[in-house]
Amino acid sequence: MRTKVGIIGAGPAGLLLSHLLHLRGIDSVVLERRSRAYVEQRIRAGVLEQGTVDTLVSSGVGERLLREGLPHHGIELRYGGAGHRVAFEKLVPGRAITVYGQQEVVKDLIAARLAAGGDLRFEVDDVVVHDIGTDRPYVTFGDERLDCDVIAGCDGFHGVCRPSIPEGTLTEFRRDYPFAWLGILARVAPSADELIYARTDRGFALHSMRSPEISRFYLQVAADDHIDAWPDERIWAELKARLETVPGFTLGTGEIIEKGITPMRSYVAEPMQYGRLFLAGDAAHIVPPTGAKGLNLAVADVRVLTEALAAFFEDGSTALLDGYSRACLTRVWRAQHFSWWMTTLLHIFDSDDEYGRRLQTSYLDYVTTSEAAATTLAENYVGLPYGEAG
Repeated sequence: MRTKVGIIGAGPAGLLLSHLLHLRGIDSVVLERRSRAYVEQRIRAGVLEQGTVDTLVSSGVGERLLREGLPHHGIELRYGGAGHRVAFEKLVPGRAITVYGQQEVVKDLIAARLAAGGDLRFEVDDVVVHDIGTDRPYVTFGDERLDCDVIAGCDGFHGVCRPSIPEGTLTEFRRDYPFAWLGILARVAPSADELIYARTDRGFALHSMRSPEISRFYLQVAADDHIDAWPDERIWAELKARLETVPGFTLGTGEIIEKGITPMRSYVAEPMQYGRLFLAGDAAHIVPPTGAKGLNLAVADVRVLTEALAAFFEDGSTALLDGYSRACLTRVWRAQHFSWWMTTLLHIFDSDDEYGRRLQTSYLDYVTTSEAAATTLAENYVGLPYGEAG
């Protein structure tokens, strides 16, 4: 088999790249080790930046997103017994976020690729990338071989592509946080119209949603905690303790249909390329979910990579491909800082003394009373326009 771009991974990055390349007349093959059902049901991010929404809509895969997505024009920071709204419509006019699950984005992209005759291969075993330092890379899987001009590593943090880059080539930056997030999906209507980020002495909590009937919640828990220690009754009791801290607010409860614990880390690999292998999304960088940046960064990477590949296949120019990593990393590091900042602003660290916690409260007070500080949060949360941060 031969194709122009071999794409490893059928998450949002790989599928969107395949879709955008198709629109430019560039063929690709997508290889995914999981089943189609798995990737379409995998619960991940759900907050789309304005630029992500615009990208999906302009590329023709946003019809259901526009119909079913939930646009939000603010978030609430809840601490000290009071709620404080950060108003996007005032601080960043014309820009918002849309709540629409990552799995729904994946479904839309798979449907679009199949409708266009795209080559998507699920449940592919033993994927190995070869000769990535040459102009004739190829991929083997099972008993098959895929020759291509370029390989796109969109296979996530635990994928095969990044480890295939020769040792000593990459510089890795990481920070592991001393806590994790316990996340649940519940069959209950949201108790608020917008996301609530709650900082309490018991730890952080987040009230989010996926639809008018399905809510998403997160709790800060110990890094070594286990989901078996959290029966449903305990989860609801702790969510109530952390969210019912303002007068008149009552948290609705319902059937928990999914739950799990996710470690918190920040990670960047530089450069995001080697030879004819280009990394995108979680294969190159991870952010703690507090800033809602993971999926959105993947989309930004893919936009840059699409333009670079289009120039390469149209006239043989390698300038954009050579500058791919540099072009992406400006935005990556801006998102890294924002995600780290939101995490340190809202979580309880065991290492903090009372002085540290007073500093945290002081900064929350600043963000919620200063328009300049609130604007910084708002413009980063909805996503900086493309070109301003990569």
